[in-house]
Amino acid sequence: MRLQCEVEVLSRLLPTCGLRGRGRAARALVSLGRPPGAAGAGIYLMVCTARDRGGARYKVQQNVERLFTRFVEEGKATVRLREPAVDLCLSKANVISLKTFLSAVRLAHHGNDTGVLPLSPLVPAKNSDVEKPKTKMIITSRRDYPLTKSFPFSLEHLQTSYCKLARIDARVLCLKKLRKLDLSHNHIKQLPATLGDLVCLQELDLHDNHLEAFSGALCSSGLQKSLQFLDLSQNQIQALPIEFCQLRGLVQLRLDDNALLRLPCRIGQLSRLRFLSAARNKLPFLPCDFRKLSLENLDLFGNPFEQPNPLVPNIQLKIPSTLLECAARATVNHRIPYGRHLLPSHLCKDLEVAKTCRCGSACLSSFIQITVTMNLHHVAHTVVLVDNMGGTDAPVLCYFCSLDCYSQFLDRHLQSHG
Repeated sequence: MRLQCEVEVLSRLLPTCGLRGRGRAARALVSLGRPPGAAGAGIYLMVCTARDRGGARYKVQQNVERLFTRFVEEGKATVRLREPAVDLCLSKANVISLKTFLSAVRLAHHGNDTGVLPLSPLVPAKNSDVEKPKTKMIITSRRDYPLTKSFPFSLEHLQTSYCKLARIDARVLCLKKLRKLDLSHNHIKQLPATLGDLVCLQELDLHDNHLEAFSGALCSSGLQKSLQFLDLSQNQIQALPIEFCQLRGLVQLRLDDNALLRLPCRIGQLSRLRFLSAARNKLPFLPCDFRKLSLENLDLFGNPFEQPNPLVPNIQLKIPSTLLECAARATVNHRIPYGRHLLPSHLCKDLEVAKTCRCGSACLSSFIQITVTMNLHHVAHTVVLVDNMGGTDAPVLCYFCSLDCYSQFLDRHLQSHG
């Protein structure tokens, strides 16, 4: 029987001021069996590591002083031997395999049912058995891309750049331990929904591809909590989905050199966002929610921002208000719970993007819209100049729920600029 894990051998005989002699945990193959060609010999534990593939052997029968299994559900256990006086500390083992292995060790120690134990021949381990699992792989050319071999399941960082990939390899989507995935400089046009199953993914680099959209399904997946860095720069994206702001863990977002006509209306929900770049897009203005951001660095250079004119409003008021508008305003203003089990999904989406008047009231489809000037230093510590003239101002959308609210704003605006 064999168990792959990490092993640390601790001697109990070294009196070092109360500290036991401590080895160093190493990737190992631990075997329970008899020496080859010795059918009647005793049962041994053999620990093989990369430095010692021949392995160190420890007698098991009547030689196990104690098994420590308190943390077995975490893949950890300790086998305490009488002779030599050592502790074999096992860690990072498969829980089911570890439990089976410890049961076999217990039976071998007592000498019970040794004929039915799943014993293994005690032979030197192969390199593949004791090598430390590969956690990082960088591929930067098409010829180096593996076509027949699978990717190691232990990978935490994978880069496959300049490989002319038209889609994300299904083998990559099986790497559940991935924390960083770099697919930059390829020809990827679409992202599969199963990309959201990589629940450990913290960094996703899709720089310089052929993407035209970022799926709303991905924003509602396991990436909601894990994703911290996202690079979508140099693609062909015109808009991001409403669900994009569900990626609440985002700290750094790069959207440069796309064809963005707007930013998500609820972008202020990205409370952890600290670095945002959306330079060289087609943004005419910023969403009202942009005011809620608290950034360290902001780059909006090269966008065709329109000149704000509060005196030329876009009036979408419906007088009298429809029953739908009244109900929607009451739902948002009074924070009445709602969901798809109570309302049609399209109404839920409308409520999720309801606009907010300067008075604090909500409005759905009946409103007055203007653009006003905002100095970007109000939301960011460091601001890249918006244009070649040295400006750091940008137009931001502003909504009013009624003529009264707009009139009050207009009075204050005219007085301050009078």
